[in-house]
Amino acid sequence: MSDIKLFRLVDGKATELQGRASDLEKPLQTLIEANLLPMLGIRFVATEYVTGKTHGGRIDSLGLDENNTPVILEYKRSIGENVINQGLYYLDWLMDHQAEFKLQVMDSLGGDVAAQIDWSAPRVLCIAADFTKFDAHAVQQINQSVELIRYRRFGDDLLLLEQVNTVENGRVTTRPRSAVPEIFPIATSRQAASGGDRTYGEWMALYGAEMAGLVRSLEDFIGSLGDDVQRKELKLYMAFKRLKNFATVVPQKARILLFLHLNPDLLSPLATNMRDARAFGHWGTGDLEISISNYEQLERAKVLISLAYEGRAPA
Repeated sequence: MSDIKLFRLVDGKATELQGRASDLEKPLQTLIEANLLPMLGIRFVATEYVTGKTHGGRIDSLGLDENNTPVILEYKRSIGENVINQGLYYLDWLMDHQAEFKLQVMDSLGGDVAAQIDWSAPRVLCIAADFTKFDAHAVQQINQSVELIRYRRFGDDLLLLEQVNTVENGRVTTRPRSAVPEIFPIATSRQAASGGDRTYGEWMALYGAEMAGLVRSLEDFIGSLGDDVQRKELKLYMAFKRLKNFATVVPQKARILLFLHLNPDLLSPLATNMRDARAFGHWGTGDLEISISNYEQLERAKVLISLAYEGRAPA
């Protein structure tokens, strides 16, 4: 476990909270499943899902993330358990049983959500008290969308989640120890599909030098915010996430639509190129829409992008 210290400050005096990282128990799995959306941006689909007599397995948790991508969650309950191999085993099953997963999503989240499942890059999340250097090396070598997440409890009311590695469009890298974890006290995307919409890649190919440079500048700035930033190109937008999305980029003909996970109510009055995205359906995720068509607008948006990355409210 990385050297993380958490302190309670009372009347100017700091008292260190002692973290616990024992083997993961069923009550903690239940707690995580009940809070998948606020913690990891994942909608809960099923628990202890039996994969049938032939396959002979039981998936700890099934979910669907903000980008409508299927997610398998496996919890490492002891040091000797090879949770990475288990996750890959279930990932193969999932890709061979897409119709079965879709039916489960229909039962849990409804037919409209099931119709939007994106099978381009399903993920495996392995959650454990700790991982070895061999675990981190293994996921780099297999080059699959396998994410390792450490947990640690502080008392009865604080749970820390720390990413061990990042995955960017299938490429896996190990995070440095200096990367900042997220601590949790104990809106899904609203999309209106259209078969005629251009894909993200198609827009990039059509853009001239000025618009292409504007998109690259935006993407580079978001990626520079921290080593834990993960980018994932979906069909119609680019998502940027830590443990969950904080920004998505949707290209259009003469502008870029940037959606941030910020509360528009805290920015009132909104600038002329901003909208409260809770009031309408859109590609990507986030409650604040910022229209960017030039570098001046991009510069003004950077402070809000940083706030979304840090998970802080505007002052």
